[in-house]
Amino acid sequence: MRAAGTQLRATAGAALAVPPCRREHVFPGDLDQVGAARRFLAGLLAGTPVADDAVFCVSELAANCVAHSASGQPGGTFTVRVEIRAGDYVWLEVAGGGGVWRPPELDGRQHGLEIIGRLASDAGVAGGPCTGWVVWARIDWPARAG
Repeated sequence: MRAAGTQLRATAGAALAVPPCRREHVFPGDLDQVGAARRFLAGLLAGTPVADDAVFCVSELAANCVAHSASGQPGGTFTVRVEIRAGDYVWLEVAGGGGVWRPPELDGRQHGLEIIGRLASDAGVAGGPCTGWVVWARIDWPARAG
């Protein structure tokens, strides 16, 4: 994963015929809210070819946020931001409350962020322990058969 800005992506070049759909939702920092984040995104992406991968990614990012950041502390929250460019890509961000980040132990297993790296066309992390972490992923629509 690489570092990047925390703003939702703007498409360079020619404007798309359909304007992007942007949504944001703040969730309480409880593990049971990870399911609410999945349902939020699934409702936005229902019937699209990227729904399953995007919902998996937001689930993993939200769970990590609650489990490994200050978002999981009493009164903590996490924010899911979504930009949908139908037929092109979905941009996901999960923003948390900060705290010390520890890389996963090397244990021979696939970890969620590694799986996200395989599903996403691009992914990264921005922020820091004091400002909060924002982890993002871009899921591209499948290429159309020509």
